[in-house]
Amino acid sequence: MTELTVAVEGMSCASCVGRVERALGAVPGVAAANVNLASETARVGFEAPATAETIRQALDAAGYPARVAEVTLRVEEMSCASCVGRVERALAKVPGVLEASVNLAGETARVRYLEGQVNPELLARTATEAGYPATIPQGASDAPDAGARKEAEAEDLKRLTLIAGALALPVFLLEMGGHVLPGFHAFIANTIGHHASWVIQFVLTSLVLFGPGRRFYLKGYPALLHGAPDMNSLVAIGTSAAYGYSVIATFLPSLLPVETRAVYFEAAAVIVVLILLGRWLEARAKGRTGQAIRKLVGLQAKSALVERDGDTREVAIDQIVLGDVIRVRPGERIAVDGEVISGSSYVDESMLTGEPIPVGKGAGDAVVGGTVNGTGALAFLATAVGADTMLAQIIRMVEEAQGAKLPIQGLVDRITMWFVPAVMTLAALTVLVWLVIGPDPALTYALVAGVAVLIIACPCAMGLATPTSIMVGTGRAAEMGVLFRKGDALQRLQEVEVVAFDKTGTITEGRPELTDIELSDGQSRDSVLRLVGAVEAQSEHPVAQAILRAAGNRAALPAVADFASITGFGVRGTVEGRDVLVGARRLMEREGIAIEDLADRGKALAAAGRTPLFAAIDGNVAAVIAVSDPVKPTSRAAIEALHGLGLEVAMITGDAQATADAIASELGIDHVTAEVLPDGKVAALDALRAGGRRLAFVGDGINDAPALAHADIGIAIGTGTDVAIESADVVLMTGDLRGVVNAFDISARTMRNIRQNLGWAFGYNTALIPVAAGVLYPAFGILLSPVLAAGAMALSSVFVLTNALRLRLVQPLLDEKNVGQGAARPLDPAPAE
Repeated sequence: MTELTVAVEGMSCASCVGRVERALGAVPGVAAANVNLASETARVGFEAPATAETIRQALDAAGYPARVAEVTLRVEEMSCASCVGRVERALAKVPGVLEASVNLAGETARVRYLEGQVNPELLARTATEAGYPATIPQGASDAPDAGARKEAEAEDLKRLTLIAGALALPVFLLEMGGHVLPGFHAFIANTIGHHASWVIQFVLTSLVLFGPGRRFYLKGYPALLHGAPDMNSLVAIGTSAAYGYSVIATFLPSLLPVETRAVYFEAAAVIVVLILLGRWLEARAKGRTGQAIRKLVGLQAKSALVERDGDTREVAIDQIVLGDVIRVRPGERIAVDGEVISGSSYVDESMLTGEPIPVGKGAGDAVVGGTVNGTGALAFLATAVGADTMLAQIIRMVEEAQGAKLPIQGLVDRITMWFVPAVMTLAALTVLVWLVIGPDPALTYALVAGVAVLIIACPCAMGLATPTSIMVGTGRAAEMGVLFRKGDALQRLQEVEVVAFDKTGTITEGRPELTDIELSDGQSRDSVLRLVGAVEAQSEHPVAQAILRAAGNRAALPAVADFASITGFGVRGTVEGRDVLVGARRLMEREGIAIEDLADRGKALAAAGRTPLFAAIDGNVAAVIAVSDPVKPTSRAAIEALHGLGLEVAMITGDAQATADAIASELGIDHVTAEVLPDGKVAALDALRAGGRRLAFVGDGINDAPALAHADIGIAIGTGTDVAIESADVVLMTGDLRGVVNAFDISARTMRNIRQNLGWAFGYNTALIPVAAGVLYPAFGILLSPVLAAGAMALSSVFVLTNALRLRLVQPLLDEKNVGQGAARPLDPAPAE
């Protein structure tokens, strides 16, 4: 029977208590449930089949959710996938833990647990008691310390490697020098003698094994005694066998047949040196896998100038509160998110968007913590601080994605769980076969083959293959403005066959712009825009605002008299004594104004998906103006690139079919679903899924949230709403579609990198374990030395890490250098007069 104390939300009276108790009592396996309203907790006694997860689900279903928290522990001294499995099992056994996911490359354990029963201190203590010291980070600011800790670990391993190497070199030369220098063994025999040489090797090897190499024995043998052998166990047994055999040959030779009296001190010593060398190179490489997080954390300002009590003073960033007024001097980094209240400047937001061009900021504009102010001075109101800032949320998303386990990792975990015991069994079988059928001296051959199998089969590379690629790939993606909110999206993105886009604000700019102006004979662009803009300045209609933006400086426009808005038709007014009329074709017809000269052009603009408006001055048609929601300049190139990746592209919009078809035709979109109401997007996605195809949906608005959640992969434009972003699997920090292409590209590169790593790791073990066991000896006389086995094993892990680090060099598949122009662009504003 297990007892669990759960913090419960939403209880307000005794009837709530009764409902919670009945809900818990209905869970199969729950023997008792005692709910305390005052402390808002439920104490549950249960046994199988009930679990903490089924209890949580029952509370959620009853409308009284359990409080669930999450913590990421930093875990030290893990060396292979077996260690990962042991830490996960130890944490999962803690009553109240819902999920434990350990990342070997990042040396972290992410744990979801029920509040009230579990706390981070208990989890850290559990991992530590399992043999893997764990600590609780104090926040994102700990990330640089993690990098420093990794550097310190690498330095410590470097020191141990050099000490071990210095001690092992004489051993290696004494025993193996004769293979390089003819007559060296005779020289040793005629000077100090072979027995003295063995004694010297014994002393030096003992110093290596019980000095720099003792870490393998302190962890390997306890793990073996607990029935959970790991990589350290393999190294400990292998080197102990070589060392023990050599000690007997040196000091108790009578116990061995004459033909088998040989020493393998050099094998034991050099194995330790090579594995320490591999660990050192691993530590250096692991430190670089988390570089993206450290870069992001490094973007945080340490302090800011804050106005308080009529004074301006330097305040640490963690002491800034909502509503503080913060002053930013030229060149300074903006401390937190806020809204500009005074001043103007250009801000470098490349850390957020990847765009190198600074963005103009003035009163009312939003600024983001971590961006860099230009040459102007700003004062802004803090609107988000601490963990709520955009930079903190980005860091959190990247950390969660880096700690995720992809579906492909499940297979690796299942294999590595039995791999080490299987290797130990195979090594024992190897020794037995050599003893039974091997040539003389059979005992020597059995020892060499058995130790080689133990050493070469360490599954370090298998454990590192997936998480290192995920860490580096998602980190590089973040630097490119692509955030994987859910780590498994990295793999699932490769299963997508169709990419569906919302139109407004995603493919297009999301607001109307004046895109075309065709003039009647004798009219000038600037004059017409000046008069039309003056009239439209009196209207708040979005189309009027589009025309006004094209007309230029509002202050330079002339005054308007007798302004009138004609609902459903347009507007009119008197400007500098001239009667100006602007509206749809039906307005011109109503007023009896002939538009034959421009009628055909108006029809062509309508067929192209734009809205034609006519302007008349003093009773004569002066121009036809086209207003539309223009396509973003990157949309065409992005859609072409997606086609190049073998994907079909669809567009879902509430716009008229003719408008949607026109845009689709110009951009090369494969499927169009138009005139869709907001609640119809989910049904439209299901129609595109016909035949079981996987589908990604890209959107930005509140009305896109259901579709983002319903798609196999939801991709949110980062300039959209918080609701859309929270519903998505992938978030793009830029407002254009280059990020969609780059997301697919980095996903493909990362998954290819993972497959390369796994192929190497499994192929290496599959190919070399039989060689180490001696299958080539009968035919070719080849028997793998334990020293070479240790070197190969160390290089295998280094190869995997180095291959993963190549992802740091990935460049965006689509950037500003290779992006064409969209279908329709806003006209340049007219110059001020």
